[in-house]
Amino acid sequence: MATANDDTPAAPTDLQAFAVRLRRMNGEINRLVHGFAGDHGLHATDVQALAAILDSEEPMTPKRLREHLGLTSGAVTACVDRLERAGHIRRVRESADRRVVHLHYAADARSAARTYFRPLAQATEAARTRFTEDELSVVLRFLTAMSEELAEVAPPSR
Repeated sequence: MATANDDTPAAPTDLQAFAVRLRRMNGEINRLVHGFAGDHGLHATDVQALAAILDSEEPMTPKRLREHLGLTSGAVTACVDRLERAGHIRRVRESADRRVVHLHYAADARSAARTYFRPLAQATEAARTRFTEDELSVVLRFLTAMSEELAEVAPPSR
């Protein structure tokens, strides 16, 4: 592997090359997320919460959101309060146990997010057209594996 003082180019698939590309992509996505947050009077964490609610395969609860985001109960309550006040989510008590609250992305807010993030979707589609279906299958497997691995990484204790 090439080092900072080495003129030998690194292999295009080495760990450093992946780290650089992932940081750059994350930086670009964060730029868009921060723009959306600023335009809607939200915090970047609020947008992460919205994404978690949108992407959840089962109804999202404040407890699951707290676990997903790694926040305190108070921080999640403040986040959910901001999102509800801004019209991005609805709290719904839909189970027999009235203590259970499900968080739902509001339809109007979902439409606004789709409009705002349309350039990201278009960029994704433009990039996808540069790959075959087989290559895209591998990319999706890699991204899935990365997400699974990252979900198991605990932040360093302070």
